[in-house]
Amino acid sequence: MSDIPMHARRHYQMVDVGDKNVTRRRAIASGSIHLGEIAYPAVRRGTLPKGDPLVLAEAAGVMAAKRTGDLIPLCHPLGLDHVALAFLLDDDALRVDVFCQAATSARTGVEMEALTGVQVALLTIWDLAKQVEPKLQIDQVRLLLKEGGKSGRWIHPDGLPPLPDGFERE
Repeated sequence: MSDIPMHARRHYQMVDVGDKNVTRRRAIASGSIHLGEIAYPAVRRGTLPKGDPLVLAEAAGVMAAKRTGDLIPLCHPLGLDHVALAFLLDDDALRVDVFCQAATSARTGVEMEALTGVQVALLTIWDLAKQVEPKLQIDQVRLLLKEGGKSGRWIHPDGLPPLPDGFERE
């Protein structure tokens, strides 16, 4: 392994999407947070000291998806037509699966918006749960589906898991 000075790596540019056609774009991302035996029931009931983590995580995820272009350098700012978050709770695994669906009509995709929504929703749950149980783990953050544009439809090679109500498979 070798060190490369950062000043030697300062080449970057924003991709010009001006010649692309405006098409309907949609992406779904997901991720999970593993909670312990103390935090999980409190998350399920919405009784953490700071408030209901799923309500707050939904709002935070929508807000983050809308601000993705401000958070990630070179990510095109997009006016989103729709952002939705949903949660599936797994009582056996003490886990919350978070899903974010983003859609727009634009020249570039909404994958980063869906992924940002998931990540910030997961971090919001973490922030509210850490007070009662700090042993938490976020994992399995991934893009499940993207569609629109020249590339058409892409589904994660592992396939689509069961999606929450309101998240279209087709």
